[in-house]
Amino acid sequence: MTEEIIIAGFGGQGVLSMGMILCYAGMMENKEVSWMPSYGPEMRGGTANCITIISDSKISSPIISRFDTVIALNQPSVDKFENSVKPGGLIIYESTNVINPPTRNDIQIIGIAASSEAAKMKNTKILNMIMLGAFLKKKPIIGMDNILKGLKQVLPERYHNLIPLNEEAIKKGSELVGEVEVSA
Repeated sequence: MTEEIIIAGFGGQGVLSMGMILCYAGMMENKEVSWMPSYGPEMRGGTANCITIISDSKISSPIISRFDTVIALNQPSVDKFENSVKPGGLIIYESTNVINPPTRNDIQIIGIAASSEAAKMKNTKILNMIMLGAFLKKKPIIGMDNILKGLKQVLPERYHNLIPLNEEAIKKGSELVGEVEVSA
């Protein structure tokens, strides 16, 4: 099993954290991992993405241009990476703020209203965990116990009181995948 993922959005949306959590969790399952961030000079509001690879075998290169999965948190990311999904792959996008959803018919497309759900849960910073839960429901490449251990590694200790809320957000994302109509 090898899963090549790009997670993209604006800085401050937790894009890089999502990739780190997947990698820490993958290491706990003795998988090979690669995490390569890319972001503009802005701290928040600029573009950010990370290539995350989880594999049972050695990873030949962290630099790739075609992905099994794209997780897009905003319109510019959908526009930029929709055509980078391998045929038969998956794109999960944040549907609340994306005006022009992906249109390819050779991939699976799932829109998740993560921003709206995060607002209902009274913390907009958990949008990324809702999206992570949706991804893991479609592609359960790592066990939830290790995802939570990865979250504890990535989240600064001063925010560990938010781990239960983040766990709830991951579960909500998983539930939302079952509620949306999936196009293929």
